[in-house]
Amino acid sequence: MKTNPILILSTGRCGSTMISDILSRHPKVLSLSEFFVPLGSAAFAYKAPSGPQLWKILSQQTPALHMMLKSGIIVDESLYPYGSPQARFTPDNIPPMMAVTLPHLTDQHEALYDELELVVKARPSRPLAEQYQFLFETLAEKYQRDVWIERSGGSFIIAATLLELFPEAKVIHVFRDGRDTAISMSQHHNFRILLAMLQKTNRLGIDVFQSWHKPQIGPQKLWLEKLLFPFLNTEQMKKQEFPLVEYGKLWSQMILSGCGILDTLPKDRLLSVKFEAVQENPRKELKELIRFINPELENTEWLDEACLIPRPTRSKFSALPETERIALTQACEPGLTLLGYPL
Repeated sequence: MKTNPILILSTGRCGSTMISDILSRHPKVLSLSEFFVPLGSAAFAYKAPSGPQLWKILSQQTPALHMMLKSGIIVDESLYPYGSPQARFTPDNIPPMMAVTLPHLTDQHEALYDELELVVKARPSRPLAEQYQFLFETLAEKYQRDVWIERSGGSFIIAATLLELFPEAKVIHVFRDGRDTAISMSQHHNFRILLAMLQKTNRLGIDVFQSWHKPQIGPQKLWLEKLLFPFLNTEQMKKQEFPLVEYGKLWSQMILSGCGILDTLPKDRLLSVKFEAVQENPRKELKELIRFINPELENTEWLDEACLIPRPTRSKFSALPETERIALTQACEPGLTLLGYPL
C-alpha cells in the first residue's frame, strides 16, 4: 500500500490528542504522537544530517524544552512513567521522543529507544526528510503498520516547515470552537509560557510568531532559540496570568496563519476535522477520516471501537459570565468566521 505522509496539524487544545489515540488503535496505522514539536528548532537544524547528528536531535533536550521541564512543566499528554522502578530518565534528562512518542507506541519504550539508537546512529548522511522517513518506516515495519501519521499539539507553529519537508503530505486539520480552545489554552502551562514569550520577544523587537510560519530548514532558528531562552525566566512565566481574551487572540492568529498555509494545498490533500462534529457523529466523521488517509484502511472492527471514544462535552464557554463571553467572542471572531462558527 502506497500512502503519502500524513500530518495532523492544529493550534493545540482542540481534540487532536483524541484523534491520535483513535488512530493508534487501527491495526495498520502507526500513530506518532508529539514527535516534532518537542524536538523544537533542532528538528530542522540540519539539511542532511548524519546518523549521529540525527540521534543527537532525537535524544537531547533543546534549551526551551530543558528550561520548561526543569521548571516542572510536564505536559498533560506525557506518558513516560517518571518515578517508576523501571524509569531510566527524569524530567531533567528525558529524550524528547521518550516523553510521549515511544510510550504511545509500546510499553517496552526503553528497549525500543535502545534499538533505535543503534539503527539511527548507523545511518550515513542523507537529506533530512529521507532520514525521518527512514525512521518512521522502520517503526512502521517493526509494528506491521502500512502508514505513519504524525501529530503534535500546537503544530501550526511549524506547519510551513513540515510541508516544506514533506511536500507530498496529506494534512488533517483538527479544530475546535476557538472560545473553548482558548479556555483550554489558559489552563495549560505551555500556552501560558508561549504568550509570555511572545510578549517578551516583541519587546525585544523579535517577532518569533511570524518566524515560526516561514518554511525554514537550517540552523537559523536553533541559534535564535539558544540565544533567546537564557534570558527567559520560565519559573516566572508559568505563573504569569493573562486574560482569556489574550488566548482568544492567540488562537485566532494561529488559525489565520495556519489556514493561510493550508490554503496552498490541493483540495484532495486536506481534510478538515471539526472536534464538535466528531463528538456528535463519530461514525460518520471517523469513516471519512480513515477513507481520506487511504480507502484500503477501512476496518469495521476498528470503527466500532473508535466510535466509543468521543464523548459529547459541554462547552465551558457557555458557562462564562456574559461580559466575558462577548469579549472572548470578539477576540476569536476572525478565526471563528474563517472556520464557519456562529458568533
